Formats: sequence, C-alpha cells, structure tokens
Amino acid sequence: MKTIELKGAPRTSLTKTAVKQLRHNGEVPCVLYGENGENLHFSVVERELKDLVYTPHAYLVKLNVDGKEHTAVMREIQFHPVTDSILHIDFSPVKEDRPVAIDVPIVIEGNSEGVRAGGKLQVVTRRLKISALPKDLPDSLKVDISHLQLGKTIVVKDLSYDNVNILTPKVTIICAVKMTRAAIGQQAAAAAAAAPAAEKKK
Repeated sequence: MKTIELKGAPRTSLTKTAVKQLRHNGEVPCVLYGENGENLHFSVVERELKDLVYTPHAYLVKLNVDGKEHTAVMREIQFHPVTDSILHIDFSPVKEDRPVAIDVPIVIEGNSEGVRAGGKLQVVTRRLKISALPKDLPDSLKVDISHLQLGKTIVVKDLSYDNVNILTPKVTIICAVKMTRAAIGQQAAAAAAAAPAAEKKK
C-alpha cells in the first residue's frame, strides 16, 4: 500500500479552549492511539490533510511528530456538520507483525453479460473494510463483473483475496445489474424470434 507523509506538532494542552484555538489557526487536533492508554496528541495543518482525506485512495500514514516517526492508518474522522471542515482525526498505530484494519476502494473490472443484454450496472458499495498484515495491504480490491447477468448481484461473500480478511458484512451488496426497458425489449425480441423456429420443429 502507498504511504503519505504528515508532519504534526505536539499538543501541550487538551482543553476545549486550546482545541478551539487550534482550529481557529487552521489546524486539526489529532490522536494516535497507543497501547496501555499511551496516546499521542498532536495537531496537523488542515490544508496538509487534503491528499489523505479528500481522495478515493487508501494510504498508510508516516507521521512525524516532534522529530519522531510513527506509522499509522486513519481510524476515524469528524467533520463539521455545516462547513464540512475537518474537526478531528483519530489514528491507529501500525505494527509489521499485526493485522491492520482499513477501508480500501473497490475497482470494478470487465463488461458484464447483463449490461451487454441491455441492463444497467448499479454500484452500491465503493469501499470495503479489510484486515491484513501491512506487507499484504492492497491499494484497492478488484471485482470482476464479466459474468454478472441481468437481475444478479455480487455480494461480499462472493469475494476472496489472498492474505486479506474482509471485515465488511458478507451480505453487503457490491453491485447489481438492473433490468431496464431495453433489456425487456431484447428478451421479448429474442423470444419472438425463437417461436417460429420452435413451431417448425413441431
């Protein structure tokens, strides 16, 4: 998985007044959760977060806080309900020998049989939560829809990837091919064309 680098400044005060001042200065309060409650509180300039937050991609994060480097993944993010500005970000540490839970994007591949028959592809889920060792984390998950027929769906339980455990519920729908008027017309035309041939055989 690709990495992105962020520089943070330690937070010496965790009061509401201090947090408000950080946001007023264009900074976002963050926490890197550690073991045994040893959390690292820091802040990042909001504009430096755009490539991490406003993107369809997933990244490992190289945090540099006060000269010390930490590898992490974004765990949770809070947005302002009106302005949509970033209010807070939680990070989880990454250990080489421990599985990491992270959301990764789905990449749809292939031209489905159902679409060729006049159906319409509907993509319902665009990201999946997975767990894997850092060395096995993929940038994306490919879903082949070549054999997806009219009225059929692909759900999480249909997917399988080497060294990756999918945490999203197995019944979650990834995509489906919906029936359309064009598809109904094609089916009716095919049935009408087949009828005379069936009559001749009789």
